[in-house]
Amino acid sequence: MTISEKLETTVSESCDVLVCGGGFAGISAALAAARLGKRVTLLEKQYLLGGLGTAGLVTIYLPLCDGMGRQVSFGIAEELLRLSVSMGAEAGYPANWLDGSDPARRTQKDPRFRVQYNPSLFAILAERLLREAGVRILYGTWAAAVEKEADTITAVMVETVSGRRAIRTEAVVDATGDACVAYQAGAPTQVNRQGNLLAAWYYYLGENGYHLNALGFSDVAPEGAEDQNDVPPLTNRRFSGLDYGELSEMVQASHTSILEDIVKRRGHDRSLIPTSIATIPQLRMTRRILGEATLDDSQVHQYFPDSIGMVSDWRKRGPVYEVPFSTLYSSAVKNLITAGRCTSVTDPMWDIMRVIPCCAVTGQAAGTAAALCADFSRTDIPALQSLLQKNGVVLHERDL
Repeated sequence: MTISEKLETTVSESCDVLVCGGGFAGISAALAAARLGKRVTLLEKQYLLGGLGTAGLVTIYLPLCDGMGRQVSFGIAEELLRLSVSMGAEAGYPANWLDGSDPARRTQKDPRFRVQYNPSLFAILAERLLREAGVRILYGTWAAAVEKEADTITAVMVETVSGRRAIRTEAVVDATGDACVAYQAGAPTQVNRQGNLLAAWYYYLGENGYHLNALGFSDVAPEGAEDQNDVPPLTNRRFSGLDYGELSEMVQASHTSILEDIVKRRGHDRSLIPTSIATIPQLRMTRRILGEATLDDSQVHQYFPDSIGMVSDWRKRGPVYEVPFSTLYSSAVKNLITAGRCTSVTDPMWDIMRVIPCCAVTGQAAGTAAALCADFSRTDIPALQSLLQKNGVVLHERDL
């Protein structure tokens, strides 16, 4: 049975650039566009910024370096890392990178340029940073549909406590993590075929202090971690992350795993209490755009003339990838660009591109491009690259 409904949608406001999603990609995109003088509105369905990196408690800012002593991600990616520990790091402070105490030791044996940070502090600091840049933040608001004329989005329909509203905009940045706006707008998308393993990360306080318990592994164990094959999954079920009923079941399974783990740990430490649990599903790869180009993990150390920055492989030392601008958009929807974990990559590359530094690199590029032109198929690439370089980004590996 279907229900027909006519919705009268009020146009509540307008902006030059509408950023959908307030994770690290959305934060970076909004900052970049606002700093170039655009009127920017940022939508976030939760009530704090940071996405998985705060509400999801995945509070490990993975490397900005290649693990061989070279920094590869710069600009806002580095700015946000430094912001995350500006009031102190939780763990893994990379002194040789942040303090320059012994730069000569930045070798394959030295800790990488990564850190563990506090989620609450980062969320508040990022909010202040955006407000100072003039970004309008709308919490409790998410993109529900789009209005189009031909191949261009003219407005995004949002759901709020006030009901459905429309926001008119010149350009849209999809930083939802799930390519929600791209999907709604009819851009070509691809669903992750493998699905997501269950994770149940939480913080606790016990006799040995305050700790993050990364309960449940991602698909590939990071370098130096215990072999994935030696760690049984929390459940054999995988989750697509694109069905509301399934997501509810996933969150409940996560809560069950946390409670079981706490009970087990209390057998050794009666003082142990949980201090925070994730308030969103800990999803990693769900849906992405099919862009004008698609980046693959075999394209390591490859030069791209339209590169908008570089990223490394968080799982192992050595690989460096230039990120082509053409992986951020599809010409099917002229004024839509993606950032974060929903850019155009192959499945093997997805696990590399989904993490915080990569989200910040693509976010800065998307926001900068949105400030230049609302038809991304006509973007002046040299002008875009010049602005990125002016704002601290190194585009090509040969320039390191």
